[in-house]
Amino acid sequence: MSRKGWKPFAAAVAVAALLIAVFAVRDPQSSPSFSDQTVLYGSTGSDVYELQGRLAYLDYYRGKIDGVFGWQTDRAVRDFQYKFGMQVDGVVGAKTKLMLWKATQSWTPGATGGGGGGGGGGGGGGGGWTGPVSEFSEGDIALMARAVYGEARGEPYTGQVAIAAVILNRVRSASFPNTVSGVIFQPGAFTAVADGQIWLEPNATAYGAVRDAVNGWDPSGEALYYFNPDTATSAWIWSRPQIKRIGRHIFCK
Repeated sequence: MSRKGWKPFAAAVAVAALLIAVFAVRDPQSSPSFSDQTVLYGSTGSDVYELQGRLAYLDYYRGKIDGVFGWQTDRAVRDFQYKFGMQVDGVVGAKTKLMLWKATQSWTPGATGGGGGGGGGGGGGGGGWTGPVSEFSEGDIALMARAVYGEARGEPYTGQVAIAAVILNRVRSASFPNTVSGVIFQPGAFTAVADGQIWLEPNATAYGAVRDAVNGWDPSGEALYYFNPDTATSAWIWSRPQIKRIGRHIFCK
């Protein structure tokens, strides 16, 4: 081949190699490498597909590997973070991806189970979190998020978690219905139900507050009631023993 013809040939080979590399990386069924994207509850795509596959390989995730970051994936991520001594926030950024990659270097797309999920790294860093809770369904989580959003959007995050905790405290109390829907739709229980705000679409903050409450955080101090002192007119609610105030709400026994 002449020197003149060699340059176009070499350029064509280089372009072909680059295209092969790009498609290999972007195919979620065949790529073993995460991108630099941060994924969390609500995310979709190839990174979530790989995340689910690696978590399933370690036996943390037992749901459908579909590339959708739902409640089961969130629980699995938090469990992995807890076991490996990381910050437990359900957010899969660079640190979590690196730790997961190191723990699953034998994983290949399509492989599930058998990776030894129970052998996590050192403790610490869990912030009191005790692992995933499967007590509540996706529907329960969504309904609680609607209640939190309708009752407390705009409140401090701690206050939103406290509202979710009150719902859970009622579910577990003999004085209230023992289901999430029963508690939320109990007549007169929540303003958001009475004025229709329960049907507003909750944001990620409301879902996060519910997840934190389900996973054991109760900033309400085990409260069963709360009220806004600026608008409450019921003598009965004012008579309840008060625990604390968070934002605009007073939490009571």
